[in-house]
Amino acid sequence: MSRVLENIEPKEVLKYFEDISKIPRASKEEKQISDYLLNFAKTLNLEVVQDENLNIYMRKKATPGYENGKTVILQGHMDMVCEKNEGTIHDFKKDPLKLRVIDGKIYATDTTLGADNGIAVAYIMALMASKDIPHPEIEALITVDEETSMNGAKTFDPSFFRGKYLINIDSTYDSKLLVSCSGGLRASVTKKVNHEEIQGEIVTIKVRGLKGGHSGIDINKERGNANKILGRILINIEKNYTNINIVSLSGGAKDNAIPREADCQIAVDSSDVDNIILAVKSVEEVIKKELECEEEFNVIVSKNDKPLKNNMITVKDSKDLIDLMYLIPNGVKTQSIAIKDLVITSNNFGVIEYDGDTVIFKNAIRSSIDSAKYNVVREIDVLSRAFRAVTKESASYPGWEYDKNSEIREIAQRVYKKMFNDEMEVYAIHAGVECGLIKEKLPHLDMVSFGPIIKDNHTPGEWVSIGSTKKVWEFLKAILSDIK
Repeated sequence: MSRVLENIEPKEVLKYFEDISKIPRASKEEKQISDYLLNFAKTLNLEVVQDENLNIYMRKKATPGYENGKTVILQGHMDMVCEKNEGTIHDFKKDPLKLRVIDGKIYATDTTLGADNGIAVAYIMALMASKDIPHPEIEALITVDEETSMNGAKTFDPSFFRGKYLINIDSTYDSKLLVSCSGGLRASVTKKVNHEEIQGEIVTIKVRGLKGGHSGIDINKERGNANKILGRILINIEKNYTNINIVSLSGGAKDNAIPREADCQIAVDSSDVDNIILAVKSVEEVIKKELECEEEFNVIVSKNDKPLKNNMITVKDSKDLIDLMYLIPNGVKTQSIAIKDLVITSNNFGVIEYDGDTVIFKNAIRSSIDSAKYNVVREIDVLSRAFRAVTKESASYPGWEYDKNSEIREIAQRVYKKMFNDEMEVYAIHAGVECGLIKEKLPHLDMVSFGPIIKDNHTPGEWVSIGSTKKVWEFLKAILSDIK
């Protein structure tokens, strides 16, 4: 049977990439690919462990002359996101991916390709199988379930590993080194509210037309937060009209997404309605000027609407909620001095939920420094207590802090300069990657991350550059041959 990638360099890498593309490996369904990797390692007589969660650990001895080099852990994940075009007949539980090559890029046919992160697995396999590539002792950590929960990185057993350096191959830049990522946690603010019978006229306010975005990657782009804008509108009304009762309140969809929409209904004295509407539109114009890039932003306000709930929140509790919405920290808190444009700490006031006698404000906090992450929680907690609300934290995960004295970063940059006569830029992301979780268990590790150019990840249009795959292969081999 002919192979699509058979005569394409780097052959030793793409051979394994094509092999694993035939094996189902959806997140949380990695048994087949994990067993395949286990058998691969056993065939080569490598030290290998398959843990209870199906993570794979491997170890290969140093080649002659490299016995004194520091051990290097190569790391990637075996699972992939499974998406297909509408109408495509493909069963990700059993069908192989149909690879194709167009203009120097590898695609699947009407499905995701899984180069994120199958290409890392292929690099690791090629190195483990090699007989003529010089290298120090190398270990492999190939994790499961990175795409949904990072459970593999959370649960792996660190006692197997003796590596000093770790190279993660799950980035999509072949000319940049990832050297830091944020950790994070969720903080929910819950306030019990009292109700009374609805009186007055109902005014509905809807914030619309914002861009939203990822609460980490896009948090520094000054995009409007619908929940914060709604709080600002309400506090401007509250400033001039004391008897405001919240009838309904909602905003955002996910705490890790910048909210694009927020809604509320308030009950007010009928004599104030027209002035309140004018006040809302006035605030809208002010915010429009501030949000220069948010051209579609608008506030829809109407009166004489049917109430969405059967009663209204008391004036006192309504005031507390409005003040809380206005004061909850949101956006960038601190930025890096060492790395240009890198956000260190931020909060996203992502969701407002109102059900029964409880209103919940949900926040996604991110920081590459754990102490800074928890400091934001304390700020929110102190604020919440002032308004008789309760703060709870959950889903904490560690960051990967920038190391000013990284040896592996210096090695990679030196090798890159020698190979390509260019500087290898370092960068960091304000989002979580497996390196943060691994660093928590193996704090001595010195880490970098890079990889071939992959675009349109997690979509049926996903592709990986063949030229970039070859470049990274040569670069990876050169780094290992430098560590004696």
